[in-house]
Amino acid sequence: MSKEKHQSLTPATQWLKAHHVPYEEKSYEYQEHGGTALAASSCGLEHHRVIKTLIMEDEHAKPLVILMHGDCEVSTKNLARQIGVKHVAPCKPEQAQRNSGYMVGGTSPFGTRKKMPVYVEKTILDFDRIFINGGRRGYQVGIDPRILVDLLGAKPVDCAIPNKKKRQSVSGGRFPRRSRGKTKREGFLTANRGV
Repeated sequence: MSKEKHQSLTPATQWLKAHHVPYEEKSYEYQEHGGTALAASSCGLEHHRVIKTLIMEDEHAKPLVILMHGDCEVSTKNLARQIGVKHVAPCKPEQAQRNSGYMVGGTSPFGTRKKMPVYVEKTILDFDRIFINGGRRGYQVGIDPRILVDLLGAKPVDCAIPNKKKRQSVSGGRFPRRSRGKTKREGFLTANRGV
C-alpha cells in the first residue's frame, strides 16, 4: 500500500534538493526480494517506469552504476562492450553497500558514498517522468529522467533485455518443457517442470 506522507531527508534527497531538482515522493511497505515489481504495484506505477539502481564492477573491481527499467535485465556483455571493458558483473551486496553507502533495496544513484561512473539504459530517457529509489528501502522519488544526464552525468547505453521471469509469466505461468539430464548449454541438471 502506498503511503503519501513526507519522508525525512536521505543523502539522495539532499542531493536532489542541493541541485534544485523537484521530485515526488512515493512510499510503500518494503519486502525482502520484492524489487521494483513490488514498488510499482504498491505505488500504482507502470513497472517499466520504475528504475532500478544496480552497482556493478568491471574486471579491475572498479565500481559503476547502471540504471535499468524495473522489468528488464542488464546484458552485461553488451554493457561491457559499450563502456570499453572486458566484463562487468554485479557487486556482492556488502561491496555494493560500501561503494554506494546505501543498503541493498534502498540504493539510489544520487548522493553515493563513492564517485562512480553512471550509465543509463537509453530508453529510460524517452519518458517524461520516472520513479527511482530515493535512498531508503520502500521509498521512490519521481523525477524528470533528463537530470540523470544533465546533472548526474549518466552516459546512455543500450543493454536492456526482457526479464526472464516476466517472459515466463506471460505464457500463463507455465514453464517451457525441459529434459532431464545435463545439457551442453546449461552445464547442470535441469528438472522437467511439467507442463
